[in-house]
Amino acid sequence: MEDWFPRIPIGTWARSAIDWLTENFDPLFAFLSTIMRWLITTISDVLLWPPALAAIVVFALLGWLVRSWQFAVGTLLFFGLIVAMDQWTHAMHTLGLVVVATLVAVLIAVPTGILAARFNGFSAAIRPLLDFMQTMPAFVYLIPAVIIFRVGVVPGLFATVIFALPPGVRFTELGIRQVDEETVEAGHAFGATPRQILRGIQLPLALPTIMAGVNQVIMLALSMAVIAGMVGAPGLGQEVVSAIASINIPKGVEAGLAVVILAIFLDRLTASLGNPGDYPGSVLGSLRKRRAAGAQPQPASDVTETAGAPALTKG
Repeated sequence: MEDWFPRIPIGTWARSAIDWLTENFDPLFAFLSTIMRWLITTISDVLLWPPALAAIVVFALLGWLVRSWQFAVGTLLFFGLIVAMDQWTHAMHTLGLVVVATLVAVLIAVPTGILAARFNGFSAAIRPLLDFMQTMPAFVYLIPAVIIFRVGVVPGLFATVIFALPPGVRFTELGIRQVDEETVEAGHAFGATPRQILRGIQLPLALPTIMAGVNQVIMLALSMAVIAGMVGAPGLGQEVVSAIASINIPKGVEAGLAVVILAIFLDRLTASLGNPGDYPGSVLGSLRKRRAAGAQPQPASDVTETAGAPALTKG
């Protein structure tokens, strides 16, 4: 470094901040660690409770419910491949981590995005923070996570939530801001409160965009869940790290392929939830078509004939 340029010890300041947090909020971090570990363990146990074949059928039926029977067949085949590669238990541990991380991230991201859409000042204030969270290398998040929560699944969850959070906030804000102003003004004209407009107009119309954000949150959570294997988080990430350490090509390929299968399944599933009208071949699509057909008005000719029919009288 040039002698004339002063050294700014930002890294030292960051370490001091982490040390101060661990010294003053250790009971809080221990409490959060217990809750997060319980959540991940519970969901992983639920996913692993049924036999693998039964769980695969449930996943396939879920795919048929929201997308198509072709997607259900593909789910059966590819999830069966995960079992055949002996990666089912690891895949369910990873899925459990992704589910918890996604739930936590969405619970934080959606209200934050709503506030950002309502208040321009708040949006401008959090934008640099979101840029920082989204561009910081994923491995860096593991360092403070391990210091605060120790080695295990909890620091993996913490780093995953931080890394996956920004798209949820951005897409929620974007979706609400894209709602037609005239529609919102019509709600005001009918005397609706801001909360009623949010629940009855803005959120329903912004749902496809919000679900696109959830889709991105899930994809980022899955990628970070694999990296979290470096700090002891169980699942496919741990298998990948082990394969790298031992230069084990078969294990690395099988674990990586299982990650790809999970990613494709979650991506297609969430895309179907965001745009249900695009998938008429799903079970829900078929039910909607039947409901729409049953709600069609009676033809005018039938109404006229019914009105002109002689009334039945007792005689």
